[in-house]
Amino acid sequence: MSTKGEFTGKVAFVTGAGTGIGRATALAFAQQGASVVVSGHHEENIQETARLIEEQGGHALAMTCDVRRSEQVQAALHQTIATFGRLDFACNNAGIDHGPEKLADVAEDEWDRILDTNLRGTFLCMKYEIPLILKQGGAIVNIASGAGVKGFPGGAYVASKHGVVGLTRSAALEYATTNLRINAVCPGITDTPMMARVTGGTDEGYQKVIDQEPIGRMGKPEELAAAVIWQCSEAASFVVGQIMVVDGAQTV
Repeated sequence: MSTKGEFTGKVAFVTGAGTGIGRATALAFAQQGASVVVSGHHEENIQETARLIEEQGGHALAMTCDVRRSEQVQAALHQTIATFGRLDFACNNAGIDHGPEKLADVAEDEWDRILDTNLRGTFLCMKYEIPLILKQGGAIVNIASGAGVKGFPGGAYVASKHGVVGLTRSAALEYATTNLRINAVCPGITDTPMMARVTGGTDEGYQKVIDQEPIGRMGKPEELAAAVIWQCSEAASFVVGQIMVVDGAQTV
């Protein structure tokens, strides 16, 4: 387990940090003493995450960023260095899902939207995070999905998350002899705003989702954040290229 305050003096960059797993992860980094760059698409949400960090005595910088846009990713990371002087950790969490359409019914632009955000976005973030973290060492954790290790209905989303898993493993090998560790966390069904859209906000929809989890409940964003923090900690110093599934036994 990580030690309280282990990340004091270090800096973390979290994408998709306005809600759900991203917000919980940003807060968890701050609780460990890190300064946190809170990145996301919606200004109001990331400002609220930054406020929560500062409320608990931490340091935060909110940066709007569309991970599909190279110039915005680079600008956010440039501001990270300008503000805090370094980058030690990155959690590439930004991602989107799509509706229940079968593959032949998925519109081409919807396919592009999912792959551009979930896979290209992770690639762009890693491309520009890696040189910064290599300067002093650290870790990158990509957020994939249980859909990245097993087939589920929803071809575009599943393909994108399988891509994130492959990208993580490949990059981890490329940098294994350096001071940078790269791993991934694959969440199962987690109680986030994204999952609320899946359930439709109804008791029936909620129960239908819960029935897919052997553990009998959804995961909590804080439980996924704990996995990210552990992968960045010294306790995980020998963990490289691993795909940690945190899903209440859904994919067993």
